[in-house]
Amino acid sequence: MRVQIVARHCDVPDSVRQRTQEQIDKLARYDPRVSGADVVFDEEKHTRKVEVVLSVDRTEPVRAHAEGEEFRTALDKVIDRLSRRLKRRRASEISHQGPSLAEGMAG
Repeated sequence: MRVQIVARHCDVPDSVRQRTQEQIDKLARYDPRVSGADVVFDEEKHTRKVEVVLSVDRTEPVRAHAEGEEFRTALDKVIDRLSRRLKRRRASEISHQGPSLAEGMAG
């Protein structure tokens, strides 16, 4: 999966960049069609913001953002939000109807 990390008005430590890569890669378990992610780290005064846009094949992108005192806490919040959104989206796409009566009798 392609992960592009951008830092605006700040310096992001390598440990946070590596953690970001690992966490984004884990999101593919909720939807295998996730093909890429754009991560933006931003700093304004004393708040640090993280915004993630996930590219999902054949659907609209999934967006989430969070802010916190540290980049790690903001990253954890945004990963949690993205995982919940991907789970909800995937559950709504699954057909919950059972097989038709003819298919059930044939098997």
